[in-house]
Amino acid sequence: MALQDLGPVNPELIDTLVTAAGGGWLPTGENASIKVLWTGAESGSWAALFRWGKGYEADAHKHLSDAHTYILKGRLQVRDGVLEAGDYLYEANGMIHEKTAALEDTEYLFICNGPLVFFDREGLTHYIGWEEMERMRVAAA
Repeated sequence: MALQDLGPVNPELIDTLVTAAGGGWLPTGENASIKVLWTGAESGSWAALFRWGKGYEADAHKHLSDAHTYILKGRLQVRDGVLEAGDYLYEANGMIHEKTAALEDTEYLFICNGPLVFFDREGLTHYIGWEEMERMRVAAA
């Protein structure tokens, strides 16, 4: 019996490796920065590390896909709960956040399977998806 061909259909597939020594942090606001780890054009997914200083607040936003958050250090206020180092949060497609705030210096891993849309009382303010993340990743490289 012949063995199944397990060779890749796309021979240009490669691993993505981001080293700790590589830098790559970009400011995203006063007292906040991001390190984009990966963007997936084929799926719209992306992964990033966020570093927020105590008191930083993210704008209100809605998830247009699901997302995973893992707190590496610090404390993060998300809706009515507080996440601490070691906590994991799954956010379903459609979740709305009025405010997300760093209660102390906080770092977290965020894996998002699509875009986020930000808003205020006037309406939509901006959109972040894999393309914006890829532009940030390239700018930091």
